[in-house]
Amino acid sequence: MTLFTPDQWNEFLKQYPNAHILQTSSWGSFKSHYGWQPIYVSEAAAGAQILFRRLPLGLTIAYIPKGPLGENWSNLLPEIIAQCRKRHAIAIYIEPDQWQEDKVLPDQTLPGFILSEVSIQPRRTITISLDGTEEDWLARMKQKTRYNIRLAEKKDVHIVQSDDLETFSQLMQTTGARDEFGVHPGSYYRRVYELFHPSGACELFLATYQDQPLAAIMVFKKGKRAWYFYGASNNQERNRMPTYLLQWEAMRWAAQAGCSEYDLWGVPDQDEGKLEDQFMQRSDGLWGVYRFKRGFGGELKRSAGVYAKVLRPVLYRVYLTAVNFRKKGLAG
Repeated sequence: MTLFTPDQWNEFLKQYPNAHILQTSSWGSFKSHYGWQPIYVSEAAAGAQILFRRLPLGLTIAYIPKGPLGENWSNLLPEIIAQCRKRHAIAIYIEPDQWQEDKVLPDQTLPGFILSEVSIQPRRTITISLDGTEEDWLARMKQKTRYNIRLAEKKDVHIVQSDDLETFSQLMQTTGARDEFGVHPGSYYRRVYELFHPSGACELFLATYQDQPLAAIMVFKKGKRAWYFYGASNNQERNRMPTYLLQWEAMRWAAQAGCSEYDLWGVPDQDEGKLEDQFMQRSDGLWGVYRFKRGFGGELKRSAGVYAKVLRPVLYRVYLTAVNFRKKGLAG
């Protein structure tokens, strides 16, 4: 078993150019500012970045986002468990970088782990194929989305690549207040941008009209994939449809970088029939963005989910009770 430094982990990742961005050391460094400690473990050509969340009494909870890497995890899992016990983890969450539709599901590759009801990253998403020409992309979209992209261009919306994190944070605050969801402080978005942008893995796109900021999105890329993680808009000039043109330019940026898939990152975890039946009536949670995202002509996909192994059952039950209590308190 090998424990890597961040630089050694980056070298190891060269074997897996299409590994998920959440398995990069940059993501581990980012999360280290928010109560997580990353470690990097490898065994027999398989490896994983493990994030440890600090809990009271010196305990932790372990999380492997979109990993492990490699095809054979049988030798790696005992080492993961040993490292988690060493750091007093009460449970291990593994969220494989796989779709529910994959032929080999984690049930067969994660012995001793069970599918959990815990939700960490959005379980269901829409991915857009960047194969073909831009005209092919447009042809796969809903008619209204094509119209809105062209409308934004005609109404003099301009898209620029920007480093104006202050404006982005202000737009996020406006969006959060309007749509009634929590947003991070400006330092959060600045930190993630400064960690990923220098290597070309992150870009901030800003939509303006007559030099007035209207909307912005922050997107990421690695290997053949790109992800739309954060987005915001103000309450002015919304009839100019800036958010549609932002996504279009982000898709073009991703394709020019060699990506073949653009992940819109998060829609309600419902089957397509229910989504299509209800999206016009609902706006709670992720329902509010489904109407927008569905128009880009992507494919609805569901991740394989989160698999858990409980190491300290009594303490884990206490932890879950505390988490559920906190959620209910926030909901109230």
